[in-house]
Amino acid sequence: MPAVSPVDPVDLTARLIRCNSVTPAEGGALLLLEDLLSGAGFTCTRVDRGGIANLFARWGARGANRSFGFNGHTDVVPVGDLAAWTRDPFGAEVEGGWMYGRGATDMKSGVAAFAAAAVDFVRETPPHGAVILAITGDEEDVATDGTVALLDWMAVEGERMTHCLVGEPTCPDRMGEMMKIGRRGSLTARFAAQGVQGHSAYPHRAKNPLTALVKLLARLEAQPLDQGSAHFDASTLAITTIDCGNPATNVIPARGTAVVNIRFNDLHSGESLTGWLRGQAAEVQAETGVQIDTRVSVSGESFLTPPGDFSELIRRAVEAETGVSPEYSTSGGTSDARFVKDHCPVVEFGLVGKTMHQVDERVEVAQIRQLKAIYTRILREYFA
Repeated sequence: MPAVSPVDPVDLTARLIRCNSVTPAEGGALLLLEDLLSGAGFTCTRVDRGGIANLFARWGARGANRSFGFNGHTDVVPVGDLAAWTRDPFGAEVEGGWMYGRGATDMKSGVAAFAAAAVDFVRETPPHGAVILAITGDEEDVATDGTVALLDWMAVEGERMTHCLVGEPTCPDRMGEMMKIGRRGSLTARFAAQGVQGHSAYPHRAKNPLTALVKLLARLEAQPLDQGSAHFDASTLAITTIDCGNPATNVIPARGTAVVNIRFNDLHSGESLTGWLRGQAAEVQAETGVQIDTRVSVSGESFLTPPGDFSELIRRAVEAETGVSPEYSTSGGTSDARFVKDHCPVVEFGLVGKTMHQVDERVEVAQIRQLKAIYTRILREYFA
């Protein structure tokens, strides 16, 4: 029987970039991966929900004692100003050692690298256990029907990962320098203040909602939420918008709104911060007589995968292939690891992410091959 050629992760990245999968469109990306994986003996299942396409692929027996999982996404953000791009955002053009295209960094190269590593690994050294790929088309949007849908389906079907690696870009400047063992939580609070409209020359006859909002926002920013914890930087609160839609300069508006975003560490929870925000709003309402309604949405709680055997395995593999020992970090925004952490221990490692979401997003071609080598080494050590 003729030998099967290794999967080229660079070619696979290029083919994925050429799939126009701006969220929530599937764009052919998951179909491409399903064809590759099923041809290598993976059992593939489409887990679509709410108009979102997701793919679950498993090599090996369901319920295996050891099942290594990869998680990633093929959806990408919009290209923005097309005229500002110097390359076709869906052309996967290569120049000067770089491949250009939307999703080149975030994160079609990561998906290509772990898919190529998984396929070659099970073909060359079939493990005693299972290899699982959970790939979503809904990470860049609200993410309610992406990885969450996959995990819900896995729970019903009795599918389980014992450990999972999310292939998001994690390195700030050079390959290998950082891996994520946790993430901060994210919370958005929307305040709507209802006052009484009036003439700006007679402010005593009105109730200014903006005065109440300014007082509230000043309180929220008055002192830091904390000084950080053992594995996390200090939590942050940012005022992101204040608005009243008032075109007149001599009218006190009746209504105003404001929004704040909090990125919080493991000293807080979404529930504790929500209580604090509502309490502050209630105090300002009592002081000003302006009604303030507070709506809070928590997109993810903070979490930590404590350093141990799993994170050490990832660290050794990265150092062996790059010569760089990665820093354990919890920095950055949110990722789908915030959902996976309720299923199994999860760590993130991927490429340098400097150009993600930018015009002329691009990835260094050599790093795609290096990432496949890292993921291959991780699989070999995990099942050794």
